[in-house]
Amino acid sequence: QVQLVESGGGLVQPGGSLRLSCAASGSMFNAYAMDWYRQAPGKQRELVALISSRNNTGYRESVKGRFTISRDNAKNTVYLQMNNLKPEDTAVYYCHATRPGEHYWGQGTQVTVSS
Repeated sequence: QVQLVESGGGLVQPGGSLRLSCAASGSMFNAYAMDWYRQAPGKQRELVALISSRNNTGYRESVKGRFTISRDNAKNTVYLQMNNLKPEDTAVYYCHATRPGEHYWGQGTQVTVSS
């Protein structure tokens, strides 16, 4: 069983930056692929970024060059550095852990980009 707790969300002006963190409990964190999803009001949840257990990364097109996902296996934590934020990045951001036969979600953290 894995519990995920996100932090770091908040209100930021367009062009600003935030760093989201997701702390995982349990063992074998390094065996999980970790993802960040987001869900805006009235829209479906969408994959933002992923990092495999081998540190391979991927991003949705709209955040490439602005967001960076990373992980620290010693701290059981995954990060999402978000730069040059835009109003369309406003959403609840969720951390997700997965490996064959298992997946877990965090409770989400709100990111609001507004002037």
